[in-house]
Amino acid sequence: MVVALIIACEVGFWVLLGIGILLRYVAKMPKASTVVLLCEPVLEVVLFVTTVIDLRNGAEPDWKHGLAAVYIGYSAALGHSTIKWVDARVAHRFFGGPPPVKPAKYGAARTLHEWKTAGRWVLAAVIAMALLQGGIWYVGDDGEIGSLRDWQLKMLFLIGINVAIALSYTLFPKRERSASSAR
Repeated sequence: MVVALIIACEVGFWVLLGIGILLRYVAKMPKASTVVLLCEPVLEVVLFVTTVIDLRNGAEPDWKHGLAAVYIGYSAALGHSTIKWVDARVAHRFFGGPPPVKPAKYGAARTLHEWKTAGRWVLAAVIAMALLQGGIWYVGDDGEIGSLRDWQLKMLFLIGINVAIALSYTLFPKRERSASSAR
């Protein structure tokens, strides 16, 4: 049931996003669009409550419960930036909006962009790890918590990858090719 709900939440996210975009650009109702988009966190609350109920009813914690925590972390930390990304592209492509702002390609501006991106992913991982830890405490020592611990390790790995990428842009900033070296 938890996996089906994760899929339903993902589909629901995109349906709400589509309705929000239609309300904003086709129906010219930006306030209604904002209200619809603000309903998206309700999906994560439903997923969280369902996962807790599943554990409370005696389900052994496994990969599904871990995936639910990771999904909630992703949605909480990266949902807003995903919505902004889609909104900018739809506005430009279909409704005459300005071209989306592209991240800088070089130098300190690119480094800052990479650190902001890493920060979002780190936040997603930390939220997921906190939810997983809550699940571990909830289940207690009597339950099988190995799968939840495995997800926590995966989140640490995710943090490491994102920090390493951002750090690489700090230590080795990408520089624009000069005209003479481009030949």
